[in-house]
Amino acid sequence: MVVFLGIDAGTTSLKAALFDMTGRALAVDLQEYQLKTPAPSWVELEAEVYWQVCCRAIRNVLSRANIEGRQVAALAISSQGETLIPVDADGQPTRPAIVWLDNRATDAAEWISSAFDAKVLHHTTGQVAVTPTWPACKILWMRRHEPDVFARSVRFLLLEDYLLYRLTGRFVTERCLQTSSLLLDIQSGTWWEPMLRETGITSEQLGELMDPGEVIGPLSADGAKATGLAQSTVAVCGGMDVAVGAIGAGNTTPGMITETTGSVLAELATLERPLFDPERRAPCHYHALAGRYCLLPWGQTAGMALRWFRDQFFGLECRVAEGVGIDGYDIMTGLAAQVPAGCDGLVVLPHLEGAACPEFNPAARAVFFGATLRHTRGHFVRAILEAVAYMLKRHVDIIEDLGVTVSEVSSLGGGARSVLWLQIKADVLQKPVVVVPGEEVACLGAALMAAVATGAFSSLEEGVRQMVRRGETVHPREEHRLAYQKGYATYIELYERLAPMFR
Repeated sequence: MVVFLGIDAGTTSLKAALFDMTGRALAVDLQEYQLKTPAPSWVELEAEVYWQVCCRAIRNVLSRANIEGRQVAALAISSQGETLIPVDADGQPTRPAIVWLDNRATDAAEWISSAFDAKVLHHTTGQVAVTPTWPACKILWMRRHEPDVFARSVRFLLLEDYLLYRLTGRFVTERCLQTSSLLLDIQSGTWWEPMLRETGITSEQLGELMDPGEVIGPLSADGAKATGLAQSTVAVCGGMDVAVGAIGAGNTTPGMITETTGSVLAELATLERPLFDPERRAPCHYHALAGRYCLLPWGQTAGMALRWFRDQFFGLECRVAEGVGIDGYDIMTGLAAQVPAGCDGLVVLPHLEGAACPEFNPAARAVFFGATLRHTRGHFVRAILEAVAYMLKRHVDIIEDLGVTVSEVSSLGGGARSVLWLQIKADVLQKPVVVVPGEEVACLGAALMAAVATGAFSSLEEGVRQMVRRGETVHPREEHRLAYQKGYATYIELYERLAPMFR
């Protein structure tokens, strides 16, 4: 049996999955990691942690599927964006990874923003605002605040780049993941030299630039030994998790839209050519489909907000539930299901680590508004679910405002497991929500890219037909329209009134 491996390196966990050529998942493994916050606005993780959990996940799926390493024809990685890992001449990290959530580079972001015309920056990089999230800002911060580390850093890698280096021994990167670095000209597909000069680095420090879906080559002896794979296994460039997940959902042609509710919320509308929002509300990205583009509005904290609430306020229940094989999230959503739409007036701004599209305000913070003595924990859980749905609606409204027709939304990510959350999204949007089966959709997209790149299918379209499935459709309920219209209006007004206080 020939199989393909997809790896999804997310914000708080890494998942690996093996697939056959029908798209059947033979084995899936998830490894969580705990991010570190050594100072306010700092979010870090030792780079070695990413590598060790990757190796562990790969070995686990090989064992569970009873598959030998040599049977894995190819692999690709779906990766979180913007997490920066500087390494020295020997490929050793010079400091802990600066995770994409990290907001320490505020001064660097302000400097870069003042150094470039906003329209030029938007039409060159696709990004609509300069925030501390972007790797260019993190690199400039390092140059200013950690000059010794900066001087020892021979290369500046993103997470996918680092894992591929550990697997193959090669320093490569790809255009999809680099779109949000501010370092890539997405129209020419080349490095943007003015930004490189501003940050103080050269293109040689970023790795060989390739297209998503392009073959890198076989694994190194060290990579094969660490993972249990064979050197004959071929590594293929993947892409940013949202774009790779869209491929796993079959979103490969213009007019399709997917939403991913994982740690963050992100929507993807596939485009044939770049589309730049004149109001600079939604970024344009290079797609994981070489030569195509996408609109990609996103929110900073979505599933992460629910996980935070679980860890802080449902810790005991979740530990007891896990002991008897019950998912703690099911307990939470069970309570939320008993609460009426609109949460009896409780509204949440879920901005635990700043706000992204369309606010782009790293100083924004989470707010629970309208709480009374009658509100229960179930209300607070449901209010978080509804807040993410409001964020989703705001993004979909922007996409439609730019001329993209949205008749339905395909939903994937961990949030798609919750029947209640899917129904809330459909009710808030007043549009059908199509469930993409399985939680390993980003892994499937990566495996599909690997299969197509190595010739298992004649085209991406054939690969999608063979490996991708469409799930059930959740239809909106008219009786909840007014409650959610009111809640959404409060959500928008609440941020607008509080924005001056955040700043």
